[in-house]
Amino acid sequence: MATANKNLSDYDKASIPNANKFRFGIVVSEWNDIITEKLFEGAYNTLIEQGVLPNNIIRWNVPGSFELIYGCKKMQEQMVNAVIAIGSVIQGETKHFDFVCEAVSQGIKDLNVNRETPIIFCVLTDNTMQQAQDRAGGKHGNKGTEAAIAAIKMAALRKNS
Repeated sequence: MATANKNLSDYDKASIPNANKFRFGIVVSEWNDIITEKLFEGAYNTLIEQGVLPNNIIRWNVPGSFELIYGCKKMQEQMVNAVIAIGSVIQGETKHFDFVCEAVSQGIKDLNVNRETPIIFCVLTDNTMQQAQDRAGGKHGNKGTEAAIAAIKMAALRKNS
């Protein structure tokens, strides 16, 4: 398991670029909101800790993870330096899980390749609710924190390239 020996919330604060001039968009799926709200909190709190002003963080909700693609596409038009896509897809009894996970990952990849504003993939794709909870502030930390740090680094890369 990739997160077995890594806490998703651990990072070296001294190695993070200055983020106080950046604007971020966060697109949050309402599906599995018990998980996505915790991921949002991790991302938001980390951005604030790194000097991002609250009014430089835009949050939009979308109904589900599949809708993250369109939400992120529209968020890229909002003059933000990076976008964080937050979702949670948990395996059920049907193949729906596979189709949604594939579509969301490919859709966000396509936006990253074809547009200038980076999108950070903070979509949990877990087999169980417990696995999702473990990655949304549980024993493996918070993937939202990791996504916020990635967003800051990618915003700095975009600015400096």
